[in-house]
Amino acid sequence: MDKQKNVSGLLGDTKHRDYAPKLSLFNRFAAPELRKAIASLQLEPGAHVLDAGCGTGEALQWLRDAVGDEGTVTGLDLSSAHVAAARAQAPADALVIQADLDRLPLPARCFDLVWSVNTINHLRDPDAGLATLAALLRPGGRLALGQSSLLPDMYFAWDSRLERLTNEAVRQYYRDRYALDERDLTAVRALVGRLRRAGLKDVRARTFIIERVSPVGTDDENYLLEAIFRATWGERLRPYLSDADHAELARLCDPLDPGYALRRSDFHFLQTFTLVVGVA
Repeated sequence: MDKQKNVSGLLGDTKHRDYAPKLSLFNRFAAPELRKAIASLQLEPGAHVLDAGCGTGEALQWLRDAVGDEGTVTGLDLSSAHVAAARAQAPADALVIQADLDRLPLPARCFDLVWSVNTINHLRDPDAGLATLAALLRPGGRLALGQSSLLPDMYFAWDSRLERLTNEAVRQYYRDRYALDERDLTAVRALVGRLRRAGLKDVRARTFIIERVSPVGTDDENYLLEAIFRATWGERLRPYLSDADHAELARLCDPLDPGYALRRSDFHFLQTFTLVVGVA
């Protein structure tokens, strides 16, 4: 890949980037809501489906279940690590392709549905990416874009001040790390307009609430602890919080601390997952 290809994604995504552990954790955590989102599409048996940005491939089986034995499911991702993970667990008859959205080895008008979750916001030119995906749809086919909120709506119902400061710190980290501005952090609310600009019709949106209360299950704790508490809220937030606030956040994220957030009886977590669908 040339230099431009190595920086093709808004968040620096390349074929060498590896989000596989985090993606797997999220898919197991949000599986009930993601499967409800797929069910809401009421896919016809025999439909041909593309998962664009399939990540580690958990959705390939869910989509395969929806279209039945007569249907086909194809997964596509840029990352080598993601493609390897997806191929390892995809249905035996699913095709998993490594490719960039601007060089797709797929013919036009060959899919009844293009499903793409948490992918478009990684592109430097999301509108161009959507145009590419829309061109893959048969007449009457649908493009379904899913996006989880960048920040959860609530973590610390008992301490709204620390919750606000933590969310602001995460936003500032993203702006500094990836040279983003606030408009880049509104991916969910931008999806309706993007699909309409891509020429899709009958654009509709539905938001699913990912809600967890204590006691949380194993998959829930694994995701929240590893992907949020340790990764998103780890040392990277230290420059954006006072010493006292960072120390308090660290205690809440520490499974060995008596005040560990996920074991509090008043822990209540909310996060949104929005699915926006348009028709070719």
